[in-house]
Order: sequence, then C-alpha cells, then structure tokens
Amino acid sequence: MIDRSQTENPLTTHAEWGAGEPRLLISRHGEDRFVYDITLDEFTLGSAAGNAVILEGTEPVHATIVHDDRDEYVLTMHGPGLMNAAREPDASGGRTEVLRTGARFTMGDWMLVFHRAEYADHGRPYGGREGGEFSDQPPQPERPEYAKEHRGLHREVPEQDADNEYSTGDGSGMEVKDG
Repeated sequence: MIDRSQTENPLTTHAEWGAGEPRLLISRHGEDRFVYDITLDEFTLGSAAGNAVILEGTEPVHATIVHDDRDEYVLTMHGPGLMNAAREPDASGGRTEVLRTGARFTMGDWMLVFHRAEYADHGRPYGGREGGEFSDQPPQPERPEYAKEHRGLHREVPEQDADNEYSTGDGSGMEVKDG
C-alpha cells in the first residue's frame, strides 16, 4: 500500500525502511515474464535449487541481492551478464552496484529490471523527475538511522498458499521460491 503523504508532496526519498514495494521484473525473449516481490534482506539468483529465484541457463549462484543497513538494495553479480555500472570486478571478484528504479541486468537469456516506487528510491530526492530534476534543489535531510531500527529484521512476508511456490508451472525454466 502506498503512503499518499509521501507521494502527494514528496520532500525526501527517506521513506520507511523497505518501502516502495521493491521487486524484480523478470523476462526472457519477451515471452516469459514474471514479477518477484522482494521480501528478503538477502537472496540469491541462479540455476541452483537453493536460490530464491531459479532461472534456467544461468550459473548455479549467478547473483546476490542484499537489502543493506542504509535501506539500499545492492546487486552483486557472480556470473557473466550486463549491468548498468560495475563493469570491472571488485576486490571480492564480483561486480556490485546499488539498484535504483529502472536498473537492468542480465543473467544468461534473462533480463531483470529492479523497480521501487520513486518516493522510496533514495537516489531521487524531492519527487524525482516530477520534482524538478536538473533544477536547483535544496539539500535533502540526512538519511534516518535505519541500521539501528532494523538491524537483523526482515519485512513481514505474507503466508503463501502451500501449492504456490511462485513457480510459473508452464515449463518456462523459471521458478521462484520464497525462502
């Protein structure tokens, strides 16, 4: 549910921790399409059975996404694929970037797009594009101390129907488990 007080007169992108309905829009060849709602603070993507998002034709653990203490969603690519930034490996051997609304990355034949409502996406203060991007904007207030309030806590995950593991069930090679 969107907090209208944040969208009608947005002054900051420091919404509540985990706000903005973060999710991944996943597709392959324009045919297979799926939405994965991000409800975990850390999860893996790839072809191995233990991943939260299982995508056929990718490395066993192709990528990791972590919801960090600053309320950012951080992607680390362990396998090959295109990203918006981080073309060179970091010290750990992976490529890491903070995900912003519209950030795209690929894993095998799969295209993944991160989405989070702009009022909660820390990269666009004062209403994002609608608030006057590229014009003079006063500084945004300091970011709240999310780490103190939410260290080790996960957002509530709705109970899933026992028969629903977020699998497409259509033989598309994609399965998503809420783990």
